[in-house]
Amino acid sequence: MKAETVVEIYWKLKKIGIQIWLDGGWGVDALLGKQTREHNDIDIIIQKKDLKNAKEFFQNLGYKSIQRDDTRSWNFVLGDDNGNEIDFHVIEINEMGDGIYGPKENGDFYPASSLMARGAINNADVHCLSAEYQIASHTGYSLKEKDIFDVKNLCKKFKLPLPKEYEEVIHKANS
Repeated sequence: MKAETVVEIYWKLKKIGIQIWLDGGWGVDALLGKQTREHNDIDIIIQKKDLKNAKEFFQNLGYKSIQRDDTRSWNFVLGDDNGNEIDFHVIEINEMGDGIYGPKENGDFYPASSLMARGAINNADVHCLSAEYQIASHTGYSLKEKDIFDVKNLCKKFKLPLPKEYEEVIHKANS
């Protein structure tokens, strides 16, 4: 997905009163203030209260549901005929400001502090997840090259320690 498309989507949603936060690759690039690699999709965090209007917005642009094995009411993908995909992560903000992700009993949430970050894509100011949260959420699974690239860049820019599992993978690769 092109940077111009991401910015256009972000601002059109904002214009109709829908707040989103960028996550994933575009969220990382927003924090870095520049596009560092190609992205197949855009991951967005959106509040459940805005979901109906957002779906209508995207359907009017020609986006349709893409079924995946992990499709849930709180995590799903819409795509258009140009190959653009929007990966939705649906939250409900609780009284503490945390974004509850999925059923409450699952215990998954975005901490309030993670929803406070700002970044830029093509010099456009956008909300995104914090660097600390991005780094923490890129652990605990089999790492891809893009994960290593993104986390190294975030750690360098924000002067944060590289997670141990990244140190180990990078050390192995350099041995």
